[in-house]
Amino acid sequence: MLKIIAIVVVVLVAGLLLVAAMQPDDFRVQRSATIKAPPEKIFALINHLPSWRQWSPYEKKDPDMQRQFSGPESGVGAAYAWSGDKNVGKGDMKIAAVTEPSKIVIDLNFIEPFQAHNVAEFDLIANGESTEVTWSMRGQQVFIGKVMGLIINMDRMVGGDFELGLANLKAIAEN
Repeated sequence: MLKIIAIVVVVLVAGLLLVAAMQPDDFRVQRSATIKAPPEKIFALINHLPSWRQWSPYEKKDPDMQRQFSGPESGVGAAYAWSGDKNVGKGDMKIAAVTEPSKIVIDLNFIEPFQAHNVAEFDLIANGESTEVTWSMRGQQVFIGKVMGLIINMDRMVGGDFELGLANLKAIAEN
């Protein structure tokens, strides 16, 4: 009987690992919001890294996190490193490309609780008196990430934070 249980467990684990191996090699999480403000106003809040303290949901997860800015405060080369509790971990980001006032590309590196290199993008499209703002993040999924993805849905986990951040941007930009 114990031998049958062991075989069933091995088959189940092998099946889960096979399913994980067939998952996509990359991921993308994206959320959008319409903000009644010109793109230039919203762009300035995203492009100026110290302004993230006003709207980024990650800033509120650990108010005691340590922050270090380097390079210019905004634009290409502006960088921000953080170290905090288990809610925010440790990492850094650097603005890699800017098309004013419509796009910001950020190289995003997580060090703790896990290592990952992702790219975050903000796309701003003017639409009359409003701006459609899309916040996205993409990256590679290593095998362990594929296994974790069977249990933890990345889109739900990060997507909620993006929604909150966009709502915060909306509240600030519309006032």
